[in-house]
Amino acid sequence: MPIPATQFIWFNGKLVPWEKATVHVLAHALHYGSSVFEGVRAYETPRGVAIFRLRDHTRRLYDSAKIYRINIPFSADQLNETARSA
Repeated sequence: MPIPATQFIWFNGKLVPWEKATVHVLAHALHYGSSVFEGVRAYETPRGVAIFRLRDHTRRLYDSAKIYRINIPFSADQLNETARSA
């Protein structure tokens, strides 16, 4: 089942149109799994969009990156603020 497209997606440090977020066929992460991923859910509420446990998800993302020795060039606050503004 394909993933439904969204208007924007986080890619290389910024929000870009979905169709512009592409990776090279020889990307190391694509071939060897040298990447980290943390799924974050957001829900529409009467008071606006609510992101479920964002700080916890961000912490786990950083913990996973540390295990692989991957440096995330953004602070947790920067990632969280971007998520909130998307």
